[in-house]
Amino acid sequence: MGKQYIGYIGSYTKKESQGVYRFILDTGDKEIKNVEVAAPLDNPTYLTVSNDNRYVYAVSKEEDKGGVTAFEISDSEGNLKKLNSEATDGSAPCHVSVKNDNSLVVTANYHTKQVEAHLTNQDGTVQASKSVEHEGNGPHERQEKPHLHYAGFTPDQQFVVVVDLGSDTITTYRPDADKLEKISVLNTKSGSGPRHLAFHPNGKYAYVMTELSNEVIVLKYNESDGSFEELQYITTLPEDFKENNQGSAIHLSSDGKFVYAGNRGHNSIAVYRVADDFTVEFIEWTDTEGDWPRDFVLDPSEQFIVASNQESGTLVLFERDPNKGTLTLIQKDVKAPEAVCLKFIHA
Repeated sequence: MGKQYIGYIGSYTKKESQGVYRFILDTGDKEIKNVEVAAPLDNPTYLTVSNDNRYVYAVSKEEDKGGVTAFEISDSEGNLKKLNSEATDGSAPCHVSVKNDNSLVVTANYHTKQVEAHLTNQDGTVQASKSVEHEGNGPHERQEKPHLHYAGFTPDQQFVVVVDLGSDTITTYRPDADKLEKISVLNTKSGSGPRHLAFHPNGKYAYVMTELSNEVIVLKYNESDGSFEELQYITTLPEDFKENNQGSAIHLSSDGKFVYAGNRGHNSIAVYRVADDFTVEFIEWTDTEGDWPRDFVLDPSEQFIVASNQESGTLVLFERDPNKGTLTLIQKDVKAPEAVCLKFIHA
């Protein structure tokens, strides 16, 4: 008998999607089932599940404002009850994270150049935000201004790390209530366009996916001052691939042995083995069986990876070899309109 895990899908709502979707991964049948609307919402492209499985926080759009909507996970079926939302003028953010103790929610905004911090209340609702605006640009045509793409907490929960595609920077902030104090900035390779970051389980290394140069950057992290040091750049693409590609998501297995990176255009997940010195060695590419894989997620058992193809509006299920890191296609063409972000309720 396998287990059933509940997952959520963040999506664009420009065409047929209605908001946040829910699905079940049945590990016994090795099948994605019951993709259905969990909460109607405008452009909830990214969401996150709180560490204690009590809340879901989704980025959202409200007419000409953008912000965060808080939901309570109201039962064992994963149903969502809307708690409240907070929004400010401008486009919706593109990334959201919540602190392990649920006290602070942070968002990164691609369009407004801002990282925003929301204190939360005891009931999980979010308060109005305080923001910090980034400055800078880069040589690429898409780097005319800052484009923040990720804001997340360090493993020790002491700092907030913000990845800025537009200015090729990774900035560390120290949160004091909802104020963010800048304490460190790493400048990545000019024109690389860093997008998302994932920490190694040991908390001492981090892995960044670049959207513009299509590379994985391996970083050493200094817990004492929140700074990063570059160790390696490695491509996510075959040498002979010359078409448009934009790097997307990056995730690690919880044993710290494998790194997975998404390619939109090549439409693949690149798989890497983590070496003894925490740099990575390329293993293989796995076709995502659809167009524009915006995100993917390891299920709680880590036997499987589910990927979302935004342009083809589909989910794909792969079985994962825990020893080799490799992926095997199990199921494809599961309808999920305009799917962007994938998250499971934690086991």
